[in-house]
Amino acid sequence: MISAARSELARYLRIETVGGSILLIAAALAVLWANSPLSGAYESLRDRQIGPSAIHLDLTLGTWAQDGLLAIFFFVAGLELKRELVVGELADRKKALLPIIAACGGVIVPAVIASVVGAGAAGMDRGWAIPVATDIAFALGVLALTGSRIPASARVFLLSLAVVDDLLAIILIAVLFTGSIAMLWVSTAVACLAGYWYAQRRRITTPFLYVPLVLLTWYSVHEAGIHATLAGVALGLLTRVRTDPDEEYAPAARLEHRLQPWSAGVCVPLFALFASGVPINGDVLGSLLTDRIALAVILGLLIGKTVGIFGVSWLAIRFGIATKPRLLGFRDMFALSVLGAIGFTVSLLVADLALAGIGDGSEADIAKAAVLVTSLTASLIGSALLLRRGRVHQARAAATDT
Repeated sequence: MISAARSELARYLRIETVGGSILLIAAALAVLWANSPLSGAYESLRDRQIGPSAIHLDLTLGTWAQDGLLAIFFFVAGLELKRELVVGELADRKKALLPIIAACGGVIVPAVIASVVGAGAAGMDRGWAIPVATDIAFALGVLALTGSRIPASARVFLLSLAVVDDLLAIILIAVLFTGSIAMLWVSTAVACLAGYWYAQRRRITTPFLYVPLVLLTWYSVHEAGIHATLAGVALGLLTRVRTDPDEEYAPAARLEHRLQPWSAGVCVPLFALFASGVPINGDVLGSLLTDRIALAVILGLLIGKTVGIFGVSWLAIRFGIATKPRLLGFRDMFALSVLGAIGFTVSLLVADLALAGIGDGSEADIAKAAVLVTSLTASLIGSALLLRRGRVHQARAAATDT
């Protein structure tokens, strides 16, 4: 069971690191496209409405990416979190405690800093949530490129931290961005989730049941006025992860095998393509140093994430609440904490949700530009620290061999 869980973790990491590279390409393409003479074509594509209006699904492509494609991403994240909690690294309470505590610190400290820095600015009643999430694919991609000589426990710590972090972020999205709730649709969603859980418990495997059930769950959550990505997380957490004696893979593993390449290689990059296309000109770059929301995002991500993750982890280890990951030093953990400041996918989503309708739309663009610039800065600083730590670990290994 342990070797199988580690094999699944390794496969997950490989796909997410490749997905991180595709994500970067998509984001770069979006920025170049939105700042080129073809920017009108970009906006026209992003704002094009498709879908049946009779059932309130005549959404723009950008909204479909937010509500539809990211629901698949969060479904995969929910599957991975459930696997980690039941049969993976987080199944051991002592091992699970550190990334959970670190994730909480990495959510609370950025939120406090953003709230203080941006206090009174339009949209900051919910905009403080922009810097609370770590991007799994982006952060793991940077770690794969520059941290190959760091012990494998670093990848486990960062993945566990990011998964819990994203779960906390999606809970915040559900709380902050849910307006009036349609209770009939909430009841329908709960009934669908109960049916999904019962089908899992009864070992039903036919897609002719699950596909309509999943689609109805997503639609019910959407119509209830709750952000539709919450449906993905809920369904992932209700999926069975333990194998039966006659099974090679549990349902969660089978679904991850099929969906994760699509999530990492298509869904998240397409979301980045539609979300990252912000104008980067002199006015926007100048605003990053003067606009209070931009400063709240930058300081919340770069300072808040690093201090929150590392500071809380250091305290938990020093006071014996949690144990340090195997073979990792505090300097390694500091480098990983800097990678935690890469707040790409969910931060862009929250920026769109929190600042929609504020002013002429420029605040959302400035906030998203702040996310892009800060994520790039964190990736560069984190890479430099990881390369330095990698040389230290390599020298230690060489000294041990001799």
